[in-house]
Amino acid sequence: MRVDWEPVIGLEIHVQLATRSKIFSGASTQFGAPPNTQASPVDVALPGVLPVLNGDAIRMAVTFGLAIGAEISRECVFDRKNYFYPDLPKGYQISQFASPIVGRGKVEIQLADATTKTIGITRAHLEEDAGKSLHEDYRGMTGVDLNRTGIPLLEVVSEPDMRSAAEAIAYLRQIHALVRYLGISDAKMAEGSLRCDVNVSIRPRGSDELGERTEVKNVNSFRFVERAINFEIERQCELLESGGKVERETLLYDADRNETRPMRGKELSEDYRYFPDPDLLPVVLDEAFIEDVRSALPELAAEKRARFEAAHGLSEYDARYLTTRRETADYFEAVTKIAGDAKLSANWMMGELAAALNREDKEIEDSPVTPERLGKLIARIKDDTLSGRTAKTVFEGLWKQEGEVDEIIKARGLEQLSDSAELEALVTRVIANNPQQVEQFRAGRDRVLGFFVGQIMKATQGKANPKQVNELLREKLKPNE
Repeated sequence: MRVDWEPVIGLEIHVQLATRSKIFSGASTQFGAPPNTQASPVDVALPGVLPVLNGDAIRMAVTFGLAIGAEISRECVFDRKNYFYPDLPKGYQISQFASPIVGRGKVEIQLADATTKTIGITRAHLEEDAGKSLHEDYRGMTGVDLNRTGIPLLEVVSEPDMRSAAEAIAYLRQIHALVRYLGISDAKMAEGSLRCDVNVSIRPRGSDELGERTEVKNVNSFRFVERAINFEIERQCELLESGGKVERETLLYDADRNETRPMRGKELSEDYRYFPDPDLLPVVLDEAFIEDVRSALPELAAEKRARFEAAHGLSEYDARYLTTRRETADYFEAVTKIAGDAKLSANWMMGELAAALNREDKEIEDSPVTPERLGKLIARIKDDTLSGRTAKTVFEGLWKQEGEVDEIIKARGLEQLSDSAELEALVTRVIANNPQQVEQFRAGRDRVLGFFVGQIMKATQGKANPKQVNELLREKLKPNE
């Protein structure tokens, strides 16, 4: 009989901060430059150079800490984390160990069943990124690109509070969304701006003791994190049930084979021989600085969601969707301001716009349909210029950048038919041509009304005003007194 195992999962998320220069040098942090063209003497550890701390990295770290309700250290220290690797020129990494800048905090995640769970954050500390080893382009050799060396990282370390891959992904998505919302990182996982180390252990369900854990290093997509966790859970379960023992080790996830493989034994903190960096003074933060950062915080997603529900009467589902990203929330508010109808704006964004963005794999900030154009389109629905059907045709024209809303309406002849006399004549003709359906409606089969509406829409190519059509039909279909 198989043991009922419970996974215990913690994540260490490495967030590249969106500073223009590196954390200890003036070299550029721009992505995509030719190898080793953005590595300064400080980054490559030439003799006699000294690090100079980038104040923007401090501000961004404090911004994150305040956003998760964390303790902010009034004094933090940079340490040397000593280890040898080809892409680490100094032979040590400047990091924080004993005195991180951000202490305990928490974030709330929403699960698939709409329940919420609070995940504790142990700490978030600043450090410099290492370079990148390139294996693909050099047969039998490894190239080293030091452009990434010295880019500021904020390492966010969670408590082991997650009990499934699904919970871990929900947490990772929450951190991903939060750092983008705060504007402190672009969090592009494909470019390495956000990477994740996954710690996994298992224990018999109900036990309070933690099992031995493994660490899967540098996983860089949501899908791979989920697959790596599920593989490692299954591997550890099979290992323990066959009489084996889980060893503390660092693993690599092979996406092609969907498996984890050992990289090296798991280092403990003693192995790194941490000690305070003698070239960097302690960082002391006064209350005025912290309050200045706090005053610059944007309205966070939870606050914005509550405001959307209260001010616009949106459902929790709609409000949550519209506040997942800051760009989406800003787009919604711009559309609503022009359209004058929050619910209709939400419906169009979650319907036609979302479908078009997904179809072409675009982000909302890259949409060819700007908030101004979508707002104007919705306004034309509200003033009865367009029906819902013809509005979709105009949206297609906007997406293909055929012109502005009114230009497309005019060019395609899509003005809604609202002439009472013309509609009344059409309704009378349709009723006269369908006596059987008239009798069915008068016998109480209300759904037949849709048949008449469809006939009129077909005759007018979708241009008839639906509200007027329904009113005229109900009036004309009344039994004769």
